[in-house]
Amino acid sequence: MEVSLAVLADYSNVSKEGKLNILGIFDIIRARNFPAIHHNMQLVITFEAPRTEVNTEKSIQVKLIDSDGKLILEIGSQFIVPKNAPGEMTVKSNHVLNLNDLLFEKPGDYAFSILINSEEKKSVPLKLVQIE
Repeated sequence: MEVSLAVLADYSNVSKEGKLNILGIFDIIRARNFPAIHHNMQLVITFEAPRTEVNTEKSIQVKLIDSDGKLILEIGSQFIVPKNAPGEMTVKSNHVLNLNDLLFEKPGDYAFSILINSEEKKSVPLKLVQIE
């Protein structure tokens, strides 16, 4: 299984038809003071797997790490690859992770690391900038 899409956004959803809607993709947060709290963001992820992996269980982890390598946040879950639609060679699964009230101690470079079975598949960078 791979990560075919991973972005930070202000808002996203998956429609009943399975369409992924994303608004306000960003990779920079500007704040006047630090520590800074960002009240609401979403990490939008699309997992893609070949149909041979249907019904297999995967361990998914998302880690937020600062430029010093300090772990800020870690979220994990088990995921079973769903059945694909008839005739499709791959399975796509869209997920929206709501991240509320994240605390950033200092400006700098951060990254959301997305791991499948302990192997990093994608990194989503985020820069925190102090403004005057």
